Amino acid sequence: MQLHKYDVVEAATAILDAYGIADLTMRRLAKELNVSPGALYWHFANKQQLLGAIADRILQPARDVPAVTDWRERIVAVCSALRDALLSHTDGAELVSASFAAGQSQAAGDILTALSAAAEDAGVPSAEAELAARTVIYYVLGFTVDEQSKLQWDSAGVLDPQESVAAIDHDRRFGFGLRLLIDGLGVISTVS
Repeated sequence: MQLHKYDVVEAATAILDAYGIADLTMRRLAKELNVSPGALYWHFANKQQLLGAIADRILQPARDVPAVTDWRERIVAVCSALRDALLSHTDGAELVSASFAAGQSQAAGDILTALSAAAEDAGVPSAEAELAARTVIYYVLGFTVDEQSKLQWDSAGVLDPQESVAAIDHDRRFGFGLRLLIDGLGVISTVS
């Protein structure tokens, strides 16, 4: 059986979803694919490249957000799709955050570009548009890491009942923080 890059990414994503990022090892992946660990390095030079490919797979739905003219609506649409994509995979936010920091994800770069364009459309100076976009991405990643951590702690039964997932309206909290950032972008554009 010929091993293809797509098959490696799909198997790695399945391991991520079943066991989490801590148990996503090259050895486990090779065992799952019934190959030697060295065979994986034919497709990926190192684990970071593999994690970047998984991040790209996770982020694909956030890349396909329909074009919206209003910059505010565009930021909300991209960030909501980004959060949904991250939440759809165990430890998705943690994996994508690491890949984004290491510059290993093309999809994260595309999302950064889209949010930078929205920031420029908001009136943020071109020299600061990418910084504004990064700030928005950091918010989404951080919020979602926290949300996924709460889900894991809640499923283990160790959270205080008032902090349980059922007691928290994560959508409202996410929307509130995103509105703060969007309103801030609007203020920056009027001050600059």
